Amino acid sequence: MNRFIIKYILFLMVGMMLPVAVSAQKDVRKNIRKGNKEYRQEKFSDAAKLYEKAVEENAASKEANFNLGNALYRQKEWDQTIEKYNHYISLEQENPVEASAGWHNIGNTMLQKKELQKSMEAYKMALRLNPQDEETRYNLAVVQKMIQDEEQDQGGGEQDQQQEQQQQDQQQEQQPQQNEQDQEQRAEQPEQPEQMSRDNARQLLQAIEQDERETQEKVQQIKAREREEQAENNRRNNKNW
Repeated sequence: MNRFIIKYILFLMVGMMLPVAVSAQKDVRKNIRKGNKEYRQEKFSDAAKLYEKAVEENAASKEANFNLGNALYRQKEWDQTIEKYNHYISLEQENPVEASAGWHNIGNTMLQKKELQKSMEAYKMALRLNPQDEETRYNLAVVQKMIQDEEQDQGGGEQDQQQEQQQQDQQQEQQPQQNEQDQEQRAEQPEQPEQMSRDNARQLLQAIEQDERETQEKVQQIKAREREEQAENNRRNNKNW
């Protein structure tokens, strides 16, 4: 008799909880749909709030977490974006292609943060899961080129400093000798005026070197803008659900 009563009570409890669970799931879907609508209208803040409600109702909702990451990305909340994408990847254990999309977007976010090495590693993870993704392959190639250019720029800067130091050393070594030659020439030709003093020559040389440095800085700025434009093109390709 007692066993019958216990089973009956459990049956009633399950019967009461089932409609609640179904209702909660409907609320999750409803908030996701509303969030998608706001997202398409580029109301990213409102979309994020609706996705957050869906996550609060069901923390295991892959779609809600992924879409929330996208909405945060559009608001430039980089750290929160990465957190949501990582959570989504931890939930997506069945479909490697979908998990790859999460890594792709992490790569885009790291690129926004100018963390090129981490961006490259994220794209590599995406390709391991989905080797057929040409978009990710292209982004990886772009980031690798940016890293290579950055390393070359740093190396070139060191070489320029070394060359400049060598030139200064040579000038210091040659200066006493040239001073003596100037004195001898003036002694032999006292009536001939100096065409250019050593101070004027040094000032002219410094002006030329300054122009060269400014030219190099302008070239570096042009390269930086090109990299930023390429990065912006990559960000526009950010994958959506």
